[in-house]
Formats: sequence, C-alpha cells, structure tokens
Amino acid sequence: TAPRPGEPMKHQYDYDAQTVIGFLHQHGLQDHFKVNVEPNHTTLAGHSYEHDIIMASQLGMLGSIDANTGDELLGWDTDQFPSNVRQATLTMDAVVAQGGLAPGGLNFDCKVRRESTDPADLFIAHIGAMDTFARGLKAAAAMREDGAMSSLRAQRYASWDTDAGRRAMAGELTLDDLERIALEGPAAEAGTASGKQELYEMELSRFV
Repeated sequence: TAPRPGEPMKHQYDYDAQTVIGFLHQHGLQDHFKVNVEPNHTTLAGHSYEHDIIMASQLGMLGSIDANTGDELLGWDTDQFPSNVRQATLTMDAVVAQGGLAPGGLNFDCKVRRESTDPADLFIAHIGAMDTFARGLKAAAAMREDGAMSSLRAQRYASWDTDAGRRAMAGELTLDDLERIALEGPAAEAGTASGKQELYEMELSRFV
C-alpha cells in the first residue's frame, strides 16, 4: 500500500507512512503488507523527501519505492524523474541499512515534462534517474564504510544506552521519574549536548 496525501480527499487513512502503518496494525494486516513509498507524496504530506522511507524501514515495513520526485512549490503529485543526488543518497542509505528491498525494488513511474517532446528525452530521463540512484547507492555505501556519520549518530543517541535510557524504553519510568533524572541526573550537571545539525549536513556533503 502507498501513502497518498490529499488525493482525492484531505482526510485519509493513507496520509503518510506512519498513518498507513498504524492502519495496518489496527486491522491486524501488518504481516500481510509492506509499504510502497513514493517520496513525492511524502513531501506533499509536509515531510522531507526521505522521511517516510526511513520511517517505514525503521518499523520493518518498507517494501518498495516509487522513485519519483516533484516540484515542492506546486503542492501536487507531478511524478517527475529524480535527479537530486543528496535525496537519493539518504534514500539508499535506508535501503542499505535494512539489507536491500527484495523482493521489492525501485520503480520509476515518472513522466517527462510536457515541454520535453523529443523522443531522446525519454532515454535521458530514465537513464538519468537510474544513474542518480546508482550514485546515491555508492555514496551511501561509502558513507557507511567511512563510519563517521554512524559514529555521530551513536553519540547523539548515547543516552538511550544508559541505565535510565534502557528503563525508559522498557516503560519502567514515569514522567515524574524522567523529570527528576533531567533535573538531578548526570545530564543536568553536564548540560544539554549539542545536536550538531550543521556537522551532520557537512558530513553528508563529503559524500554527495
């Protein structure tokens, strides 16, 4: 099943990946279906291009990808051929992390623009789209082999590996417990760690 916001209604059960996955779990269908994500729909739902792909993958529900893009200023599903290597890299990083997409895959159900009337445009668009994701795959593999981004991510979420973090994940702490830890625990003395978003973005740029 594929998330599709705003088509044809504004209130839909398939607004984005998390809505679809919640629907499947609500009806006991999570073992029978995977999610097909079209990133152009993801941006129409107000998320970043790669958001639904990563979300579905993290929940073990990513089955395939409609590798389309669109004009984020139009607010409609324009089914354009992808050419953004940064987006392709983040997409393929999620695919690599989950060990591939088999038996699903990447589907290019895109269209050339109305003004692209030369038959050669079809070849340029299809080959360019495949090359974009091939380059994204190589960049994602290189980024994981380098390990710097993975190390930064581990540092950012290191508190979940502490005793308090593990107890919170296990549902053993109340909100009062968490407040006390925030006010009196080690983090209170050390101060809030920097999110270092700019460093993450520069790290990604090294590979794109």
